[in-house]
Amino acid sequence: MTFSIAGVCPATGMVGCAITSSSICVASRCAFTRDQVGVALTQNVTNPLLGPMALDLMASGMAPAAVLAQLSEADANVEYRQLGVLASNGESVTFSGSEALGIHNTVSGNHCLAMGNLLANDGIPQAMVDAFERAQGPLAERLLTALEAGLAAGGEMGPLHSAGLQVSANSGWPVVDLRVDWHVAPISELRMVWQAYEPQQQDYMTRAVTPDAAPSYGVPGDE
Repeated sequence: MTFSIAGVCPATGMVGCAITSSSICVASRCAFTRDQVGVALTQNVTNPLLGPMALDLMASGMAPAAVLAQLSEADANVEYRQLGVLASNGESVTFSGSEALGIHNTVSGNHCLAMGNLLANDGIPQAMVDAFERAQGPLAERLLTALEAGLAAGGEMGPLHSAGLQVSANSGWPVVDLRVDWHVAPISELRMVWQAYEPQQQDYMTRAVTPDAAPSYGVPGDE
């Protein structure tokens, strides 16, 4: 019911992920990032508590493999989960429990990982990793390109309905956090939202840190 990609950018220190599902509001439950820490993905039959827990453990200095071991101990139902943990240094680990749904697979790549379940074929995670490693531009663009490659490679067995894109930089908050929570073509819609947001992203970051240097808001009454 879900496929996803997580990646880090060594040049900028950004960490992020992109995810899509046949379920509603997938990003709210399954995708978690934290600047200078990494990315945690928890999907299949999801336990959203595992995402923040993984980030807290990595923030304490624990490596991804040790984080996964702690998550497995903490969740008595871990065999229903599909988990991905990617540290900001590019180290990663993935897990698919024995109760993972349908065709499922996970792949780790260069500063990235990809996962999926109820897939049309088991090559979709590799297609996403390959696309991410080839892609150029900002991390968000590379992640979205990889998600589109997953769809082009076959996607899920059924129709997709939601998608999300999240990137954290050295700011303490996600500088990209875009979601399509229910749509007949959520990845295409997410692409449209990203294209609208990308030119404004730096302005919002500037407003948070140096509001007197920020450009005008471009709304009625703003002078």
